[in-house]
Amino acid sequence: MFEIGASLREARTRRGLSLDDVTAGLRLRERYITALEEERWELLPGEAYSRGFLRMYAEFLGLNGNLYIDEYNARIAAHEAESLVPESLAPMKRRGRLFRTIAGVIAIAALVAALAALGSSKTTTTQVQPDLSEVAAAATPMKKAAAAVKPHVTPAKPPVALIRAVSSRSWLSIRIGGANGKEVFRGFLNRGHSLSYGLRENVWLRIGRPHALAIRIGKDLVRGLPATPANLLLTSDGPRAG
Repeated sequence: MFEIGASLREARTRRGLSLDDVTAGLRLRERYITALEEERWELLPGEAYSRGFLRMYAEFLGLNGNLYIDEYNARIAAHEAESLVPESLAPMKRRGRLFRTIAGVIAIAALVAALAALGSSKTTTTQVQPDLSEVAAAATPMKKAAAAVKPHVTPAKPPVALIRAVSSRSWLSIRIGGANGKEVFRGFLNRGHSLSYGLRENVWLRIGRPHALAIRIGKDLVRGLPATPANLLLTSDGPRAG
């Protein structure tokens, strides 16, 4: 384990770079650079952005970006397990069991009362039968309430788009949501460097040299990138022409 923020700040200082130098080189806001150096992850837009900014900054300083991403995933990234049944529904289950128990007791009491009346009567031969239809009717709403409780299924986590310059650097403009969305990156992606974005929203790309990049959506490689500048829309279902 190592301190991510302190390591980044030390590497920047050792190279004689100021925060202005870094923000100009990466085209990121200074508050994001400061958040990385101080490990103020709550000031970053989200986990996908945190990973992308962290890898960019580490590789900009000549460091191994994968080591920083591994440390972030192991020590900082949130992994919250969600319960299959919400706690708010647990009292309903307990009430259902209680109502069924009460219904059973009522049925037994009715049967005992009927047998006692039959034994004490000497003038009639008519057998008294308990009216169990009322007990069944009372239990029906509880059965329906118990059947209405459905397991909560955790929604699938959206895939992550990874954009990496493999053969040479390429100019990029990246927007979240679509061609008119918020621009989160503009500039050159140098060879060996990469960016990653979670596809909770679509990611729109304007690419100067598509053939210089390797783009993945989750584990799937985007194939057929053209040799000339092009637009590309990355969605959780796959790539589309932009």
